[in-house]
Amino acid sequence: MTEEPKLESDATVGRVSLVGAGPGDPELITVRGMRALSAADAVVHDFMVHPALLDCARADAQIICAGKHAGHHTLEQEAINALLVALARGGKTVCRLKGGDPFVFGRGGEEALALAEAGIPFEVVPGVSSAVAVPAYAGIPVTHRGLARSCHVITGHGMPDDAAWPVPPQKDGTLLFLMGLKRLDSIAARLIAEGWPAETPAAAISHGTLPGQKTVVGTLADIAARVAAAELESPTVLVVGAVVALRASLAWHETKGTASGDAGDTERGTGPSD
Repeated sequence: MTEEPKLESDATVGRVSLVGAGPGDPELITVRGMRALSAADAVVHDFMVHPALLDCARADAQIICAGKHAGHHTLEQEAINALLVALARGGKTVCRLKGGDPFVFGRGGEEALALAEAGIPFEVVPGVSSAVAVPAYAGIPVTHRGLARSCHVITGHGMPDDAAWPVPPQKDGTLLFLMGLKRLDSIAARLIAEGWPAETPAAAISHGTLPGQKTVVGTLADIAARVAAAELESPTVLVVGAVVALRASLAWHETKGTASGDAGDTERGTGPSD
């Protein structure tokens, strides 16, 4: 009598946690995210994840870099999806550690769909998004009574320089552009062409929440030139709107325990002087 083929039981299938690592500062990961990281058999991480977080993984955990940045992909997205499925089918508990929040321009939705289609158990652990955390560390609230009742998060990655893209109306909101450093000039020009006044305050924040954070403040008319002069580096968040003016009073991170202001505010003469 032949044996029935043994079906793979749920007990042999691992689990994937899609974890948001936060905007940069390793202390901004959530408690649940840290728990998933420290318990994982395998950690699949992005370039944006702070190295200190990887030190929190188990000593015997498999650490795999699957990072992507402009012009360099360690693994293509389809390969990352397949890797997560394969690791879980091998019985591993997997932490997919992603910068910011998994579902805010992190392609976490694509990974979750791949896991769902493969029948792999998974959870999503939200992370602190750079869209709100980086401006906060620069002293810029993304909403503020009387100044901004809404905020719009827009990706600058893959945005065409010449083709039309939807522009929110210039009313009482804040625009937040992620991954748009190389397109600041065209972004500003497009907003002005669509009715945003050239004198609208704007700020570009580089390496937000980290010790090397730098902020350049200007207007839509000159922010690209100011950023170029200051030689800001990616990752950079661009904030556009009236709330940028609050930085003059609320900046705290870059001046904490230091004796120098930042390039943009020094040029304008409006920022904190140390």
